[in-house]
Amino acid sequence: MDKITINTPLDMHLHVRDGEMLKNVMEYSSKPFAGGLIMPNTLPPISSREEILSYRKRIVEAIGDEQFEPLMSIFFKSSYDYELLESIKDLILVVKLYPSGVTTNSEGGVLSVDLDEVGETLSAMEKLGIPLSIHGETNGSTFEREAEFLPTYELLAKSFPKLKIIMEHISDRRTIELLDKYENLYATVTLHHLTVTLDDLLGGALKPHLFCKPIVKTSEDRDALQNLVLSGHKKVMFGSDSAPHPQEQKESGNGSAGIFSAPVLLQGVVELFDKNGKLENLQAFLSDNARRIYELNPKEKLVTLEKRNFTVADSYGGVVPLFAGEKLSWSLS
Repeated sequence: MDKITINTPLDMHLHVRDGEMLKNVMEYSSKPFAGGLIMPNTLPPISSREEILSYRKRIVEAIGDEQFEPLMSIFFKSSYDYELLESIKDLILVVKLYPSGVTTNSEGGVLSVDLDEVGETLSAMEKLGIPLSIHGETNGSTFEREAEFLPTYELLAKSFPKLKIIMEHISDRRTIELLDKYENLYATVTLHHLTVTLDDLLGGALKPHLFCKPIVKTSEDRDALQNLVLSGHKKVMFGSDSAPHPQEQKESGNGSAGIFSAPVLLQGVVELFDKNGKLENLQAFLSDNARRIYELNPKEKLVTLEKRNFTVADSYGGVVPLFAGEKLSWSLS
């Protein structure tokens, strides 16, 4: 197959930042995708109706004439009550929960994911039908943080069985087992966790532009994630977790966590499915599963790729991308 067309591709976990960075990177998502779920961990985080509307307006201005629907979220706070959540229900797709300090700009997150702290808000979300999106890591040992969070996923899934819970950017093969154990658990998977391992990050020279949270893991974890998405599992969606930082910030003595993958996402995902002979499952991963899980009805956008070499630039908008300087075998038409 030399060409493939994706119907309405969606990126269900996307960071576009704000200010000049938003203006610099938005086009790399708005051109190839029909929509994306925008994460709320800006500075300051998006945590009110007014901030949702204001941030969405700035995103729409950065999108310009492209057909792209920004799906908004709000930063989880245990103080949110039923009335507030009801008032913003039509403005957001999810409430995003961050344990405090586990990733970029998460310091205002919850100190403890226990029912005494978060139960009232989650109960209101369950009644209103608002999904819960979670960055599922503890502040424990770097390579065990996701696995250490698994009992919390189980507690929440059992305690709120009608609440849709999205395990974001899963990276550990042990997390996969929960998908079929609880009906209300779903997951997003990134391109970098499907293709990059710890050896790529620091096996030779340290490559700061591959540093992210959750950190990339072993080849066994990568292979398990590949098997999951290539199989066409109906509870798994594509979410890039594309997270731009200026080059100087990534290459500093205190380098920021986050991989900027937006310019290479469709090319990289298509290449992965093509190499494994699983192009028939591509549409579900890139769009259909998300539309079903979130009950979305986005405006149709057909995006065609062709089998033609694409050389990834060293920088886009002052940000070093995933696969910088490498050649991919598929290009956007």
